[in-house]
Amino acid sequence: MLRAIRMTGTQHEFLRRHLFPGDGNEAVALMLCGRLAEGDQHILCAYEIYPISHESCRERTPDRVTWNPEHGRGLFDKAVAKSMAILKVHSHPGGYDMFSEFDDKSDSDLFSSLHAWTDDGFPHASAVMLPTGRLFARFVERDRSFHDVEKILVVGDEIRLFRTETTEAVDGAQLRTSQTFGEKTTRLLKKLRVGVVGCSGTGSWVIEQLSRLGVGQLLLVDPDTVEKKNLNRIVNTTEDDARDKKGKVYALRDTILTHGTQNGVEVLQASLLEEAVAKKLAGCDVLFGCMDSVEGRDRLNRLAAFYTLPYFDLGVRLDADGSGGISNVSGVVHYLIPGGSSLLSRGAYSSEALRVEALRRTDPEQYRRELDDGYIKGAKVDSPAVISVNGFCATMAVNELLARIHPYRSGKLAEERRQQFDLKNCFWHQLEDGPSCSMLAKFAGRGDMLPFLNSMS
Repeated sequence: MLRAIRMTGTQHEFLRRHLFPGDGNEAVALMLCGRLAEGDQHILCAYEIYPISHESCRERTPDRVTWNPEHGRGLFDKAVAKSMAILKVHSHPGGYDMFSEFDDKSDSDLFSSLHAWTDDGFPHASAVMLPTGRLFARFVERDRSFHDVEKILVVGDEIRLFRTETTEAVDGAQLRTSQTFGEKTTRLLKKLRVGVVGCSGTGSWVIEQLSRLGVGQLLLVDPDTVEKKNLNRIVNTTEDDARDKKGKVYALRDTILTHGTQNGVEVLQASLLEEAVAKKLAGCDVLFGCMDSVEGRDRLNRLAAFYTLPYFDLGVRLDADGSGGISNVSGVVHYLIPGGSSLLSRGAYSSEALRVEALRRTDPEQYRRELDDGYIKGAKVDSPAVISVNGFCATMAVNELLARIHPYRSGKLAEERRQQFDLKNCFWHQLEDGPSCSMLAKFAGRGDMLPFLNSMS
């Protein structure tokens, strides 16, 4: 079973300030967490933090903290009402990087009572933060058994992944990557599971680069098959693929498996709008959206917010007259953090565009009536697409991931969340992030709920 915990960079920093007030003594906080309980994985996503005040603790010393669990009753009641989890986090100011015997007894007592309270059979968790900000954690089951958490993902301007350190040798295929970014980052890439939705123009380039960089696990999602018109831009597809109407995900998977880069590849020839597909993607560590559809981009943005995932969204625009005249060659890479701005709040699309696209899918007759009556303007048709522009945008996006797991840039990552290029006028610049999304921010870390993603579609 995959056991993981996720939180935003803002939540991580709040915890660090509370747990290390500067007096050298342990401190404690509770977190209400959403869950991803799907198949063989159980992931907790931090939703709400309740710091136990230093003054209310019964005892605070450099190697222990005791407190009255009654202080957490309100949070425990919320966990019961919403089928959520409790994560206890305390500090080890001396840097001791294991759970102590005192921690074992404290967790056993607290969580046995909590399991009786919640009575849903799902685990809760306990974590320790060290002075460096590193976290390690374990799930606590109903039978009081402890199980180590494999990954703790912190999603902020920098993406941090805390896990058990290994000394395994870097694969020979990644020697040059290791020479550039170091063994630590190369091993981190090997531990990542990255979901890519959309396997056409930009998506195929993203997938090619991620696999060559040594990302350990890839999940590819696209419902469509290869067509003749795709061959000008989908990397690694062939005329045979088009003739056989081979699924795009299968064509790209088969190529990756010949690379010799030791990637694990899972594919879903299905729509992101299917709940089972979205749940699979929620189990990834990073998401890339390489889609034209407004519905798909909105869905993936919601998924990333609810399940605390870093999300890279790619968009390319070419305006051509079909006879060689080109008025616009541009693109944008969005980096989105749960609890912050969204594609909608950044103006990447409008609520009306989302409504129209959903209407076309769910009620084609009504869509046609509104189109004929003039209520729908600028209905989308197939757009021009060129491999070089798609590749440029995809490379920007993959380099954006690298900059956030291995911060090497001289600028501020917070100012680089939205990058735009214009190849006609030869510029590349950063745009303002945009306001926090009032619709999604309140659901950051909410996890599983009914209706799924709080959506009726």
